[in-house]
Amino acid sequence: MKRSWKIGIIGDFNPKNRTHVATNESLAHASEKAGITIDVQWTPTVSLEVEEKLRPYDALWCSPGSPYQSMAGALNAIRFARERNIPFLGT
Repeated sequence: MKRSWKIGIIGDFNPKNRTHVATNESLAHASEKAGITIDVQWTPTVSLEVEEKLRPYDALWCSPGSPYQSMAGALNAIRFARERNIPFLGT
């Protein structure tokens, strides 16, 4: 099993949004329990209109708490994961 993962969160992080904070906390908790290292990066949806921003990630998570600044960017990231068989979670 891979011991280090780079995870891209598809979304426009807002520290006042409880679901965004909970997403970070749940990933930290899960990685600790699984004994793996994760590098979590929130990726603004506007930047995801360009696929190059998605290539570095081992997995993608579409964050809760829409509306997104760019629905096109969010949908592009979802399609990117699906077409390349990248682990994906949508909440």
